[in-house]
Amino acid sequence: MDLNLLRTLLSNLSVPNSRRTIGSDKAIADIRHENNHVYVDLRFPYPILHLANILKEAIQAALIPHIGGNSLHLQLDSRIETHKVQQGVATISGVKNIIAVGSGKGGVGKSTVSANLAVALQRMGARVGVLDADIYGPSQPTLFGVAANRPTQENGKLIPIATENGIQVMSIGFLVNTDQAMIWRGPMVSQALQQLLFQSQWDNVDYLIIDLPPGTGDIQLTLSQKIPVTGAVVVTTPQDLALIDARKAIDMFNKVNIPIFGVLENMSTHICSQCGHIEPIFGEGGGKRLSEKLNVPLLGQLPLTLAVREAMDAGEAVALQQNNAAVAQAFEDAAWILVQTIADKSKDFSKHFSKIVVE
Repeated sequence: MDLNLLRTLLSNLSVPNSRRTIGSDKAIADIRHENNHVYVDLRFPYPILHLANILKEAIQAALIPHIGGNSLHLQLDSRIETHKVQQGVATISGVKNIIAVGSGKGGVGKSTVSANLAVALQRMGARVGVLDADIYGPSQPTLFGVAANRPTQENGKLIPIATENGIQVMSIGFLVNTDQAMIWRGPMVSQALQQLLFQSQWDNVDYLIIDLPPGTGDIQLTLSQKIPVTGAVVVTTPQDLALIDARKAIDMFNKVNIPIFGVLENMSTHICSQCGHIEPIFGEGGGKRLSEKLNVPLLGQLPLTLAVREAMDAGEAVALQQNNAAVAQAFEDAAWILVQTIADKSKDFSKHFSKIVVE
């Protein structure tokens, strides 16, 4: 049994829907031959559940002709690491990577995108959390259908509400009467955001999505100075007015040294629910032009559909992707680009070193 040959064959195999290989991802954790069995353990730096079957078929086709009468046992897993954040900002216990979703402008579907990205990441095999940072207008509890829930406390920390598929959600909407206006000044809003994040007991979250309010104000400033953000996703529509505000959000992230992982164009086309006619009512190609100008990925161009609006209003963010293959594929494609971009970012090794105190 030539294990070196098997390792070479494995290393050269492409990861589906990417320009990566198993070798370039250094995903071979173990390969061994024991008692007429060949064991191959692969560990990827991103969630891989959505590609597991395709990968297994490709691996079997490549290796079985070279293992004789031995049986092949495949184990595919993920190990998602903590990646670097802004200098001088410590990571949060129970959270590996934070993805800020911003727009610079309201009304572009940013909260809907945040919820659906979270669902897509969970369906791909990741452990996911969502922090609703829109203190004045929290919507994530409604989108996930958990608005009636209230967080419990354990060891002085709030336990995020878990959705039916295990996404951990925290929002000011769980703690206040959302029918009443939040008449808070900026410092109070910033403090509330920090309490929601730091005083919650996050349970081994690979990716925490932070749904930002529109604009570039106090919340965004707190985000850059106090919260360890791995990177940001900018949501826009093709409309010129939305693109102007999206550029402001991008400029803000650049000034506070938070990398942009990509642009996601929402409401790119309207699909008629009666006849299927597709019409770009907000213009065409704005998100693509913006991503090219910034030299960042275009994560997707999402259509404006009745099914999405109805599911979000009904609190069925999870069920939407279970029941609508087209929507699920659009967000899976966006999330797949996103996790690859994060995996290629430098890792944070600070937790491996002891603190040095000079007296």
